[in-house]
Amino acid sequence: MNGKNRKDIKAGLKVSIVLKKDQRSGKLTEGVVKDILTNSPTHPHGIKVRLESGKVGRVQAIHS
Repeated sequence: MNGKNRKDIKAGLKVSIVLKKDQRSGKLTEGVVKDILTNSPTHPHGIKVRLESGKVGRVQAIHS
């Protein structure tokens, strides 16, 4: 799963996100979803979430 569909993402899931400052380099940050910040059902660059660590970014990958 690629993180572009809001229905695929739930609090407690382990995901990789790209932070705003890392968008150019593509560096990913792993963490657990605390809040989903995007309201629309899909987003072409990934659904924006807040991790339990407080970091905010767009989901690039969902880990099972």
